Amino acid sequence: MSQKLFGTDGVRGLANGQLTAELALDLSVAAAHVLADRGEFAGHRPRAVVGRDPRISGQFLEAAVVAGLASAGVDVLLLGVLPTPGVAHLTSALEADLGVMISASHNPMPDNGIKFLARGGHKLDDAVEVAIEKRLREPWERPTGSGVGRVSAHETAVDEYAAHLAATIRAPLTGLKVVLDCAEGAAHRLGPQALRAAGAEVVAIHDQPDGLNINDDCGSTHLEDLQKAVAEHGADAGFAVDGDADRVLAVDATGEVVDGDQILAVLALAMRDAGELASDTVVATVMSNLGFVQAMRSAGVGVRQTKVGDRYVLEAMKAGRYSLGGEQSGHVIMTGHATTGDGVLTALHVLARMAATRAPLAELAAVMTRLPQVLVNVADVDKSRTDDDAVLAAAVAEAEAELGDDGRVLLRPSGTEPLVRVMVEAPTADQAGAVADRLATVVRDRLAL
Repeated sequence: MSQKLFGTDGVRGLANGQLTAELALDLSVAAAHVLADRGEFAGHRPRAVVGRDPRISGQFLEAAVVAGLASAGVDVLLLGVLPTPGVAHLTSALEADLGVMISASHNPMPDNGIKFLARGGHKLDDAVEVAIEKRLREPWERPTGSGVGRVSAHETAVDEYAAHLAATIRAPLTGLKVVLDCAEGAAHRLGPQALRAAGAEVVAIHDQPDGLNINDDCGSTHLEDLQKAVAEHGADAGFAVDGDADRVLAVDATGEVVDGDQILAVLALAMRDAGELASDTVVATVMSNLGFVQAMRSAGVGVRQTKVGDRYVLEAMKAGRYSLGGEQSGHVIMTGHATTGDGVLTALHVLARMAATRAPLAELAAVMTRLPQVLVNVADVDKSRTDDDAVLAAAVAEAEAELGDDGRVLLRPSGTEPLVRVMVEAPTADQAGAVADRLATVVRDRLAL
């Protein structure tokens, strides 16, 4: 592990490599102490809920997390295999003082991660994560006897969460046939159950996790099997979640990919029409396609853009009291129903829009035209000088002048690696590629280590 344990989405690493049982236990003890110091346990015995995805390493990490929490005097409810947004929902619904999700999301199977949620199912802010790191392995007075925590299984977690999701749409999805790629992950039971409860006919694929096959050529990062299945079954649409089901991408009936920007556009218009889009504004990141921004502008919907990362989207939503936000990757947050991105919830509401308008997904997604987007990663550079080099700034200005209102340029230093991401959008792929390559060369020449 690096000196800073928490990344943009919890603590992640190679399970039993950087992320050990000892670290999981110590982190859980520190988290319990920090949350207790914030007064969230005052007046009652503290309680936590713990969920995980199906990775085999999740079993020993779950045991370590539970041991840490119980040794700190926290009662623990085991939710079993459940999506991250399900753990967030039940943290709130069961009035737990904290939630813990053990997952590495879309990462390969050997990785794993630990994500803590505060009371109400909310992600921890930076200050709380820093406080947990500071209190890691500090001396403490251990409870004994009746002071240690109890551990029990909450057997109805999937049923409760599926019922909650199905209840968020106004009318049944009768007549819609959908393929759901479960990524051999945390939504393998929950996803099909929720969609069927909402009235859809569901064909589930990659829904047989064995602890080793999570995200393996399936899910939201590999849409090929979903595209084939939609065609094979004559489905109206297909959706693919990732390993912990907090994001989703779609394909229409013809097999064309519908990305997170298009999904966000469909939901923004649906919520605007229903009077549910707060301030007629949607929150997106700087990586959202310019075509999305243009489409929303034409529809009279404002766009508030943030840094990349669903946590930054959520921060902006809270600050502005907005009701919809998301990322191109398929993280979509609907604060009227969830505290975090929720792939199954998103799929339900896209299907509800299809049912309400009687329009195919391809027609709904056509509200925006995706501009060709080229991303070049320039490695081994001093990313700290990205904004300070005059020659680079002049090259960017020249590219922006060339593109005008029909394109854009974004230089984004990586948050974890010594590289700069050069993103260019333009009316044609050839132009986007040429401008991106030209700027990448300047970045490489000017910022080389």
